[in-house]
Amino acid sequence: MVSTDRLLAFAAMSFLLIVIPGPSVLFVVGRALAQGRRAALTTVAGNTLGAYVLVVAVALGVGAVVERSVLVFTTLKLVGAAYLVYLGVKAWRGRGALHASFTGDAPPQGSLRTLWEGFAVGVANPKTIVFFAAVLPQFVDRAQGYVPVQMLLLGLVFNAVAVVCDSVWGLVAATARDWFASSPRRLSMVGGAGGLAMIGLGVTVAATGRKD
Repeated sequence: MVSTDRLLAFAAMSFLLIVIPGPSVLFVVGRALAQGRRAALTTVAGNTLGAYVLVVAVALGVGAVVERSVLVFTTLKLVGAAYLVYLGVKAWRGRGALHASFTGDAPPQGSLRTLWEGFAVGVANPKTIVFFAAVLPQFVDRAQGYVPVQMLLLGLVFNAVAVVCDSVWGLVAATARDWFASSPRRLSMVGGAGGLAMIGLGVTVAATGRKD
């Protein structure tokens, strides 16, 4: 199985990737600003599940196809980017209704829907796709055998680091949001900023990555 040294080295590499804000982190922050702490943590859970689907894909050999095919990679990236823009526009249009969630005048968005949106962003994250396809296999000890099992174990290490880091980002952002909640105008501005951030993130995701 995977040695302790390899696990620690992979955990350190994962931390360096995760701690730098990317699509998943920025999406969690946007959700925290727009909907609060619960939505942020539910989004983190969805992101984590989406990321682990990528781990399973790499373990089964699908990740290599995504990494080597420009068409498949680009399609997946653009679908993820379009979804981010859609969610950003939706958040922007609904910014004026945010204050109602504090007064009880509007029903909160369902946890399952929030979980699904986080999952969709996590599974379409170009940065994570490249990391799992290109970096994850390098930490597998093929001499020990059980290569898919080793990859799944390393994926759990990545997810553990991601849950901690992303949750911290989400909780900090949600705490800042609470300060704005006393003013409908300020809360509307925060909701709009979260929507614009998601739109900008979607555009960034679409414009970056492989060009070969």
